[in-house]
Formats: sequence, structure tokens, C-alpha cells
Amino acid sequence: MTASPAYALLESRALISVTGPDWRSFLQGLLTQDVDTMTVGDLRFGALLNAQGRLLYDLFVLEEQNGALLDVAAEKREALIVRLSMYRLRAKVEIAADERTVSALWNTDAADGFIADPRLSALGLRGYGAAAPAGATVLDEAAYDAHRLSLGVPGPADWGEEKTYPIEANFDLLHGIDFQKGCFIGQETTSRMKRRGQIRNRMLPLAFDGPAPAQGAEVLTADDLRGGEVLSGHDGRAMATVRLDRIEGADLTVDGRPVRIERPAWFEG
Repeated sequence: MTASPAYALLESRALISVTGPDWRSFLQGLLTQDVDTMTVGDLRFGALLNAQGRLLYDLFVLEEQNGALLDVAAEKREALIVRLSMYRLRAKVEIAADERTVSALWNTDAADGFIADPRLSALGLRGYGAAAPAGATVLDEAAYDAHRLSLGVPGPADWGEEKTYPIEANFDLLHGIDFQKGCFIGQETTSRMKRRGQIRNRMLPLAFDGPAPAQGAEVLTADDLRGGEVLSGHDGRAMATVRLDRIEGADLTVDGRPVRIERPAWFEG
């Protein structure tokens, strides 16, 4: 039986509009995503990094008629507006909060007013100022997070504060980094990690029985080697940053409980 479309307002997300004649070149020099090749209606996933190449802000970029809409973490919107304003210098851009809602729609391939999530088709669609379509089941954001986690896709609760490299959070596998574009903040470190092809840490889902371990709990091998660290999660499933060289074929535990890594089908790390 096919599930009905599910809709949720994403209250943890908020919007920033970037307009003005220089909006495209302004964002192109900052973000991990290629903005130059976008057209109206395109939605892309990316990030703003610090100079050392660690994640500051994850975001989606939507091209509109007169500029771009940035879909960002609501709790960080004001800080991001301040940072973007610092980078503006002489660029002719206007940066402001946009009060439209952010929503997700899944278990369907298309709906008016919604755009496919660029990370992974199974995640569904994203909407900006869009109401729930007729026939959709209205759920809360926790239901969407469970859907995302079921697909093994990490989220903002997993990044930490300027501690994670985007490749460790699988941005390269989820279409969040364009390695062919020109310079962006943190590009040197990001490109070097990709070029070397030896990425030690990745975020992957953990499966287990019962409630999620505490965030920060260690994932241990049978030899008591540190295999990773638990991130966000819920009953039965959580994200973890894991050492790829230590978890392969290993019996793993967290707080004495057996856990197992479940590599998503899209994962190629």
C-alpha cells in the first residue's frame, strides 16, 4: 500500500533574501555551491564554511526572479545575516530576513509550489510559503527528521560549532559541494581532502535497540578502540561520526549496548 504524501512545517528553518545586481557574484565567491549556473526555480544545497574549511552554516539556495532565497537554520539566521553583511563590502546586494515558511513534503514526486530536495530524491520536496496540498497528511517536524534519519542523511544537529568538515558530513555525496566552480571560503582544505581521497571520518547512521545514546557517547570496537561518536538520534536510530578504518566488519558497542552501522544505498564513502 502506497503511503499518502506527508507534509511538515520546518520551524527550525528560516529564510534570507539576497537581491541586487551583484547577488550572484556575491554568493558565488562565498558558498560551496555553484550559483553561476543556476536559473530561476533551481534549488541547490550547499554551505558557508570558515577559513579553515569547517562548517559554519548549511543552506539551500533557491534562485528567484530578482535574486536568491537562502534556506538556513532559524536559530542562526540573524548571525548569518550579520556575517553576509560583513562580506558585502562594495557589492551591490541587499540582505534581509524573509518571513515565508519552510516546509517539507515527502512520499510524492511532485506537487505545485514544491521543489525537489537536491540532496536525495527520496527526501522528497521543499516548499517556501507553500501550504499542505490536498490529501497530504500533516505531521510535525519530528516526523520529517525521522524520515531524513531513516535515509541516513545527517542534519544541522550533527554539525556542531565549527568542528565538522563538510566532507565528513557527506556534503560531497549529497550534492552540497561543487568542486569545479571557482574559489569559495574554505576551498583549499575542502579540495585537498577530496583530492587525497583518504577521508578518515564520515557520518553514518547507527541502529540499535531502545532509546538513543547520549550525544557524544563513544562508539567502541571489541578491542575498545574508539570507532566514533554518537550525534543526534531517537529510539532505534542515530547519526554518528565514525572512523571508517576501524568500523569495517567490527563488532561495535555504545555504553555496552551492541550497535551496527547501516550504510545508506547512496553512500559511496
